[in-house]
Amino acid sequence: MSASENFSLARAWLQAFNAHDVTALVALYAEDATHTSPKIRVLHPETGGRLVGRPALEQWWRDAIARLPGLRYEETALTADGDRVFMEYLRHAPNEAPLPVAEVLEVKGGRIVASRVYHG
Repeated sequence: MSASENFSLARAWLQAFNAHDVTALVALYAEDATHTSPKIRVLHPETGGRLVGRPALEQWWRDAIARLPGLRYEETALTADGDRVFMEYLRHAPNEAPLPVAEVLEVKGGRIVASRVYHG
């Protein structure tokens, strides 16, 4: 993938997330993709903060949207190369202060194979 294709993939990711279109969001991932996040570690400590596979990712995002129906991400920066995208965004959730987040998407064959979320 080229940097511009991965940049477009990240934009599609943000658009699907903000539309709460979990089907479109999960379709961007490889079948056996992984997703790690401090929020997963807090809410599901048995996972060590890591989910594996599309079904687990789908369930995670459906639960998140059900818990926080106003959840959205405001893009602040995107940087891409041929293998990954670095996204920075503000996480906006109802009754919470905006949270700065960094997320890395690793891409192979046009699909996200791993995503890692970083925040305080």
